Amino acid sequence: MKKLFFFIGGIVLFSSFVPFKDVQQERAKINATLDAWHKAAAETNFNEYFGAMTEDAIFIGTDPTENWNKTAFIAFAKPYFNKGKAWNFKTVERHIYFSKDKKTAWFDELLDTQMKICRGSGVLELQNGKWKIAHYVLSIAIPNDSTDEVVKLKTAFDDALLVKLKTSK
Repeated sequence: MKKLFFFIGGIVLFSSFVPFKDVQQERAKINATLDAWHKAAAETNFNEYFGAMTEDAIFIGTDPTENWNKTAFIAFAKPYFNKGKAWNFKTVERHIYFSKDKKTAWFDELLDTQMKICRGSGVLELQNGKWKIAHYVLSIAIPNDSTDEVVKLKTAFDDALLVKLKTSK
């Protein structure tokens, strides 16, 4: 009876680690995907960079006018890649989360960039066994104590853009 109890207990214990192991493996794959994506930009590897994105991907940049589908983002970025000078983001912190079915993941990351600390966040989809970036948002991280200063710097631009956006509805 004791042997049966330990056998069943062992099965239950082992099975409770399998999903965790799967999540850890998928988290490692996502980290590798995002790290390779950032590296591809730093090395201006156009095909690898854009190949890591879904066909219907969205990229939102730091400027309020930068909300691009993949085609528009390619048009914006291609001249930088062609010149051999894109951007170089180094991840310093990343958190990854999964949907219940483990086919969608979302993340946030802090980046060391030419703009100093930025935040990236996004969504990945599992497509044909590979994680692809479906949505990415890049923002410049501003310390709360500096907010008033930054607001002063951007007020004229933001006011003009707000008028344009409100009148185009």
